[in-house]
Amino acid sequence: MSAVKTFDPKVISLLHEKIKMIQTENGAIYLVGPIRLPVNLHGETVTFNWYCWLNCKEVTEDYERIIAKLSASNLAEFQQSSVLVYGDFQDADQALIRFHSICHTGDIFGSKRCDCGYQLKESMKQIVDHGHGALFYLANHEGRGIGLFSKAMAYILQENGYDTVDANLQLGFVDDSRDYSDAIKVLKALRDKPVKLMTNNPRKVDALVKAGLDLDDRIQLWGDVSEYNEKYLKTKIERSGHLGENKGEGCCNND
Repeated sequence: MSAVKTFDPKVISLLHEKIKMIQTENGAIYLVGPIRLPVNLHGETVTFNWYCWLNCKEVTEDYERIIAKLSASNLAEFQQSSVLVYGDFQDADQALIRFHSICHTGDIFGSKRCDCGYQLKESMKQIVDHGHGALFYLANHEGRGIGLFSKAMAYILQENGYDTVDANLQLGFVDDSRDYSDAIKVLKALRDKPVKLMTNNPRKVDALVKAGLDLDDRIQLWGDVSEYNEKYLKTKIERSGHLGENKGEGCCNND
């Protein structure tokens, strides 16, 4: 069955109401949503509002033009970021946010080599318990920016005595190349009030502050330490500057 050549005006009308353009230095971010997303969170169904965004060099509010290009763009081969919003995120006086880097092994498979899967679920739980917040799930951040294939090679090096920082460096990468600028632009489009950031990574705090966002507080997100990830988490504190529990006396995350 072939794809349509022209779009039904009703389809375009429905989508136009749910798309927002955010102009950037290199084009635009197209944000689609909110979409109701019931999520199984620790055995309970919790409904979030889901958004997804796409970077594009073309800047236009003719969204039909953008939509028409998608089916020929092989977007399934590329990652797109998204955000789960809970409660009155736009107007609530206090809201929790989490910038969570995609982690195929931890988030999907439940790997114990990192604490990403724990942090993903725990941050969602804390947002729901708090009543208002947003989880930004960030594409192209795998392995602190080296990608899944390179991450697999880094794991081989880690199994042979290299720590997580040196493994990245030995493969020709920097320790951490992640960029939060797009996520910050989307955050600004969704909320202009202060936020509380869940992280152990001071680079995320710095990125928000440098972008002019009003940061109420930093909430540590620490846990799920085991024999499988203790050395890895310790390296994040000692070599990457992450903030451990109780002012650095414990372990921290790989975010």
